[in-house]
Amino acid sequence: MNTPNAVLMSSARETLKGKWRVPIKVTVIYFLISMLLRVIPIIGPIISIAITGPLAIGLVIYFLSFSRSQDPSYRKMFEGFDMWWRYFKAYFLVGIYILLWILLLIIPGIIAAYSYSQTFYILAEDKNISIDDAIMKSKKMMMGNKMKLFLLGLRFIGWVFLCILTFGIGFIWLVPYIQVTMAKFYDDVKGEGPVVPEVMEVPIVVPTPQAQPAAI
Repeated sequence: MNTPNAVLMSSARETLKGKWRVPIKVTVIYFLISMLLRVIPIIGPIISIAITGPLAIGLVIYFLSFSRSQDPSYRKMFEGFDMWWRYFKAYFLVGIYILLWILLLIIPGIIAAYSYSQTFYILAEDKNISIDDAIMKSKKMMMGNKMKLFLLGLRFIGWVFLCILTFGIGFIWLVPYIQVTMAKFYDDVKGEGPVVPEVMEVPIVVPTPQAQPAAI
């Protein structure tokens, strides 16, 4: 599939319409955990290293499910801890691979980041695939789609600046919007197209022409 980015964003807004409460709750919980670990001395950074991967992939698990109109509970964001070592290792390896590319040259590092961008979605969806296979699959999926993802990210720049003007409060709404859009992007590059909520079709009634009285 090659759905235009504008359509992916429109689909994300349609999915979120009237259902913002739980995605916002998930975002707030994620922010609170991240901020709390930053202020706890000594042990905070250690815990952060241990849980960042599973928590990040748990966020992907939740929003991928939400994007597909499954209306999951906020608890789904913690499913990353069900396979803690797997997701910790995946987050670590992807980070190391990107860092190694960046150490060579900045541009190849950025390209690598886009190449590996779908790894967490693949791992979230397929519990049996190996991490290396997920990385390779992501690279194949992103062939010819890296620029598309780059341009999709640019579409949120204006929203980011607006959120900064609200002293960061706006990110509570922007993060769900971005996450759902990225989940739509994954389904699109995977070949399934963005999942759009069903809309009840209203039958169109075409009036039949009335018989005209015969002329006298």
